[in-house]
Amino acid sequence: MSTLPRRGPGPCRRDGPPADVTEWRRCRLIEAGFPVALAGALAGMRSVDVHALLQLVDRGCPPELAARILSPLDAAP
Repeated sequence: MSTLPRRGPGPCRRDGPPADVTEWRRCRLIEAGFPVALAGALAGMRSVDVHALLQLVDRGCPPELAARILSPLDAAP
């Protein structure tokens, strides 16, 4: 998970975490700086490791490049 502090409440903060796993994944990616559309697409792909994406971004990798690095080879471009 991303360990970098975020300023203010994240876009998905409510009274507790999202109950849906896909929504949780989407929210975590948005909070880490992924564009909303990309976060939504990646959140729905169970073959993509969200924690690995967050680690790459924490290390300075741009979100779009992290997504390309970890996207499955059989995914459509």
